[in-house]
Amino acid sequence: MLNWFIKRALLAVLTILVAASLTFFIVRSMPGDPIEALTQQFIYQYRMSYDEAHKLAMSVAPFIPKGTILEQYIDYMSKFLRGNLGVSISYSTGASVAELLASRIPWTVLIVATALVISFGLGIFIGMIMAYKHGGKLDSALALVFSITRSIPEYLVAIFMLSFFAFQLKWFPIRGAYSVEPGFTLEFIADVLRHAALPILTWVIVHLGGWALGMRGSTVSVLGEDYIAYAKARGIASRRIVFTYIGRNAILPLFTSFMISLGFMFGGSIFIEYIFSYPGVGYMLYQAIQNRDWYLMIGTFDVIVIAVVLGTFIADILYGFLDPRIRRGVR
Repeated sequence: MLNWFIKRALLAVLTILVAASLTFFIVRSMPGDPIEALTQQFIYQYRMSYDEAHKLAMSVAPFIPKGTILEQYIDYMSKFLRGNLGVSISYSTGASVAELLASRIPWTVLIVATALVISFGLGIFIGMIMAYKHGGKLDSALALVFSITRSIPEYLVAIFMLSFFAFQLKWFPIRGAYSVEPGFTLEFIADVLRHAALPILTWVIVHLGGWALGMRGSTVSVLGEDYIAYAKARGIASRRIVFTYIGRNAILPLFTSFMISLGFMFGGSIFIEYIFSYPGVGYMLYQAIQNRDWYLMIGTFDVIVIAVVLGTFIADILYGFLDPRIRRGVR
């Protein structure tokens, strides 16, 4: 057991280092220059001439990586191993990337984690119902609906939600994460939830179908197993068969996907956060890409990689407890 755990942990660390290295070189190979991006930004914001904006952009040159690509890579990885993700070049010039991410991650986690748990829970429940009604009208109708909703781009759903519920009905705020004085009060909490409602609903609508259809297929395959027929022949209560035999085994294939989705959660949803002007990681990443803010992009991608690898690692460990048959190398 210990050797298996150590191997998995070392593999996770190696995966993070390789992914961080690839991310660095991919981002640095992108066309564009942060100085030119800053210049254009200053021209737009302050109505400067090109020369004035360029001089102002050059004033932040200490934050622009120096040296060859290899030297920059060695410098970045040495800092990365110490938990230093560098500084932002343009988003908040000179600010720590780690601090910027720390200020945005809670907002992203609020909407994405909530939506993920809701969509996963509802998807599992609805998927099991569809499997029990396999081939019936309800199953066919839900399969058609979910096939359509899961194929609609999330930005289209977000635009519809914003235009209908915010602009026309005015039930929800148009933008932002809150509009009252921050504080641990019921008024602030209610205001935060109102601002998060449409982004959460958008995410649930787009992703619910995938979980439901996945659980439906998994449950249908489990229903055909011999041990289910044997359990019924023994006269075991239907509720126990549903939750202990069918549900527990049918959910296993979706468990890893759920844990990986938890990891990707830290990257937010660029389209949803941008459309709702929600101050999460996804919106910040969009602005970083526009401004060619290298270290902010790399830092965000690295956080996503670490979260996904850790989620997969935890899922791999928990798998052994959920299904002892797949404890590879565990005695």
